[in-house]
Amino acid sequence: MATRIPSLLILIAIAAASPAGAASNADPAGPLGPVTRKPMPRYASLKSDKVNLREGPSRDHRTAWIFQRAGLPVEITAESDTWRRVRDSEGSEGWVQQALISDRRTSLIAPWKKGDVLPLYAKADTASNVVARVQSGVIGHVKGCDLGWCRIFGEGFDGYMQQQNLWGVYPNEKL
Repeated sequence: MATRIPSLLILIAIAAASPAGAASNADPAGPLGPVTRKPMPRYASLKSDKVNLREGPSRDHRTAWIFQRAGLPVEITAESDTWRRVRDSEGSEGWVQQALISDRRTSLIAPWKKGDVLPLYAKADTASNVVARVQSGVIGHVKGCDLGWCRIFGEGFDGYMQQQNLWGVYPNEKL
C-alpha cells in the first residue's frame, strides 16, 4: 500500500531544496525593478541637499518630508516611471524623483547607536590599527565590502568597518 504525502509538504520540500527559492544574505536582491531592471530592493544615495519625499509618485502628491543631506543612503523598494519609493534608516518611506538618486553607495555609521563612536580599522581585522573613530550617523562612501567588512571613506577618514555597523549595505553583501 502506497503512502500519500500531502502535496503542500512536497511543495515546501521542493522550495527548500531549490537554489532559486533559497534566501541569500550575499545577494539580497529579489526581483528586478520594472523600470530600471535593477535588483529590488537595493541601496542608493541622494544626490542633493534638498530632496522632497512625497506621499505618491508624482509632484501632485503632498511632500511628507524634505531630506537635507546629500549622500544620505536610502533603500529603493519600488519603481514607477521616473519615481522611486525609498526608505531611510529611520523607516520613513515615500517617493523621490529618480533624477535625485545616485547609484553611488554610501552608508550611515550605526544610526541606531546614537552618540556612540566606533573604530575604523587599517585592515579588515579588529587586531589591526585603529585609524579613526567615527561617530554614529556619519555618512561614509562605500569602496567595497567582503567577508563582513566594508572599506569606507569620508572627510578625514578611510578604513575598514564591520558591515554589521553600517546602514546602507546588506548583511554579508559583497561589493
